[in-house]
Amino acid sequence: MSSFAFATPASVADAVALLSDAGDTRCQMLAGGTDVLVQLKSLDRTPRTIVDIKALPETNALDIGSDQIYIGAAIPSAVLNENAELKALLPGLLEAADLIGSTQIQGRASIGGNLCNASPAGDSIPALIANGAVCVIAGPSGQRELAAEDFVVGVGKNALDKGELLLGLRIPKPTSNTGDAYLRFIPRTEMDIAVAGCGVRVDVDGNGVCTAARVAIGAVAPTALLVPDAAAALIGSKLDDDALAAAGAACSAAASPISDKRGTVEYRQKVVGVLCRRAAAIARDRARG
Repeated sequence: MSSFAFATPASVADAVALLSDAGDTRCQMLAGGTDVLVQLKSLDRTPRTIVDIKALPETNALDIGSDQIYIGAAIPSAVLNENAELKALLPGLLEAADLIGSTQIQGRASIGGNLCNASPAGDSIPALIANGAVCVIAGPSGQRELAAEDFVVGVGKNALDKGELLLGLRIPKPTSNTGDAYLRFIPRTEMDIAVAGCGVRVDVDGNGVCTAARVAIGAVAPTALLVPDAAAALIGSKLDDDALAAAGAACSAAASPISDKRGTVEYRQKVVGVLCRRAAAIARDRARG
């Protein structure tokens, strides 16, 4: 039987010290635990220290400021979805979070944990990237920040160095002319992982012209991808069918999926383009109020 240790640091400084002093001992964060507990019961049963960060104030803080929103890495998705102000500001992100598991799972699962788990099909990751999220990371040298699109570096791998942990995410606060959306395709009606996913955020002016856009795709490459060409196709347009089609084509071109029993390369490339068009249309309508 494998051996495991369990630690509950009382502060961020304690957590960083514990991680830094672990030596060759493997440490794994427990923010929500919905991925970690499954891994412990499956093939990945190697010894490790589980570091519970659920009680740290910095990982549980939710602050909606005048210019930005801070979401702690350990806040359950269900808690986020109960916040009416946050749901009105970031409906696409919260819809993505609401797709992760069942109602029971969402009572513990967090978008911070979903990001750190670094699955190519993680639903919250394209939505975070589309919303310009910045990761707030604590480590031995203090705090640093990293764009969400740079946080996942491979399948199941993130950019955290030894001694570091994710505290939370900073997201630019949307204006009244901002809209976001996330869509995914799954073979079943629910409780499945994405064959393809797409997150879109747009800003429009008083004439309905797109002044800013971010588009991200998931489950069609080793990591979720920011697609600048898709955003460029939207900016300067009135987000009409031609612009949406061009953005969709850019997403299909940026995708580099694999073929498996859930979909071929060609199928996933086509589906992610369709999802981009549909998500951009939803974001446009939300931006227009």
